Amino acid sequence: MAGTICFILWVLFITDTVWTRSVRQVYEVHDSDDWTTHDFECPVECFCPPSFPTALYCENRGLKEIPAIPSRIWYLYLQNNLIETIPEKPFENATQLRWINLNKNKITNYGIEKGALSQLKKLLFLFLEDNELEEVPSPLPRSLEQLQLARNKVSRIPQGTFSNLENLTLLDLQNNKLVDNAFQRDTFKGLKNLMQLNMAKNALRNMPPRLPANTMQLFLDNNSIEGIPENYFNVIPKVAFLRLNHNKLSDEGLPSRGFDVSSILDLQLSHNQLTKVPRISAHLQHLHLDHNKIKSVNVSVICPSPSTLPAERDSFSYGPHLRYLRLDGNEIKPPVPMALMTCFRLLQAVII
Repeated sequence: MAGTICFILWVLFITDTVWTRSVRQVYEVHDSDDWTTHDFECPVECFCPPSFPTALYCENRGLKEIPAIPSRIWYLYLQNNLIETIPEKPFENATQLRWINLNKNKITNYGIEKGALSQLKKLLFLFLEDNELEEVPSPLPRSLEQLQLARNKVSRIPQGTFSNLENLTLLDLQNNKLVDNAFQRDTFKGLKNLMQLNMAKNALRNMPPRLPANTMQLFLDNNSIEGIPENYFNVIPKVAFLRLNHNKLSDEGLPSRGFDVSSILDLQLSHNQLTKVPRISAHLQHLHLDHNKIKSVNVSVICPSPSTLPAERDSFSYGPHLRYLRLDGNEIKPPVPMALMTCFRLLQAVII
């Protein structure tokens, strides 16, 4: 029980890592000396709460243009409006901005003035979900840590877009129009600290090339991916959470070692075309294989064995770490093979 609680806490820690680093910076204590230089004007289109003087609320107001942003503002909320452009002028004095929410507007790439965003030298969070963007906007400020572009029309990533974004930890491109030729070998070059990459609900047939080495969470659900190249995971040795649900993966499309990758803790392969359980690492803890075409479970093939290194043997005193296995929606008939339980002694849930 203690082991399970520790694992859950560890997963929560990893999942939230991309947030905590930024939140510490965004919500840092203000220097009281700064307040003597701040004015407290408030654009008539917006609301400035006296109890939160660094925030400017302009959402849900039918705005077509961005108002002039006062110099004291750190947090800017402009979601759910009719804004089509992001010019430089409204941000001339907004040198302290950390957070901009422009979700659910009508912004196009042509509407973003070239220096409008890159001039915001302290910006950490940029939300541009549910707009009309056809490519990832550029240039962006080097300080940026999270870029949210879900549900646009992005089909292009111009060369060099991410070259200076070494502080970016989260990139969300889900539900766009990305295809394989949107990526070059150096597309993600520069993203030295990227930890979470979400490209679910696009039109990819292949795995994206040359991902950043620090990637820990890779989400590629709801594409048309047919195969994974041999040694693909060598370039992302820290990947712990891998989601490939709702693709077109077959047994022939997997690497010879399957997913025998020691860093992967949570592997989701639901709704694919697999006919057998792939090889997995002894470190894997959650495995989702539901709604494939699997007829039986060959335990002698999938049961991992520890390394010959003494440190590895010590970590497997209770056997492989698999705790959750989902196999429903296949052609497997109960009962669960006893050999499966003998191999995976830490299994707490098996769904068939």
